[in-house]
Amino acid sequence: MHLTGQYPQWWSGKRFAKAVRAWAAGVTKESTRDVVQDKLIGPPQQSDDWGMGLVPGAAIGSISMARGLADAIDTVSVRHVSGAWSNLQFKSYERGREKWQGTGLEAVWFDEEPPVDVYLEGLTRTNETDGIVYLTFTPLNGMSAVVDAFLREFNEL
Repeated sequence: MHLTGQYPQWWSGKRFAKAVRAWAAGVTKESTRDVVQDKLIGPPQQSDDWGMGLVPGAAIGSISMARGLADAIDTVSVRHVSGAWSNLQFKSYERGREKWQGTGLEAVWFDEEPPVDVYLEGLTRTNETDGIVYLTFTPLNGMSAVVDAFLREFNEL
């Protein structure tokens, strides 16, 4: 929704009136391709099916493929209702915190629990934009630093 700006009428969460910059990531390049890319763009093995994920095919613009992993997307542009192009980049945790430094982002999605330094770097990307961070994981590592930070923040509300 944030990439396209197409929000359902019932949506009461954060909305972006302009195109966004977003990162979506998993533990490895493979899991990012097989899970995250599949959910958002469509099955990685069949580029004809890209657009069968949560991002509608009609909104998908240019796609830049990643190097070193078959069928993996690096970056995709997505048409926002404002007329501008949102930019989605796929990342992984395995390359370390340094690869998470850089630009401000409106949205970050962590699929599976990231290392705490990667989580904090991703969170920092949204500070200047008043952006949003999503985490989808089961806390298999128990009371990790990421879980503790999240629960402490939640309990302070």
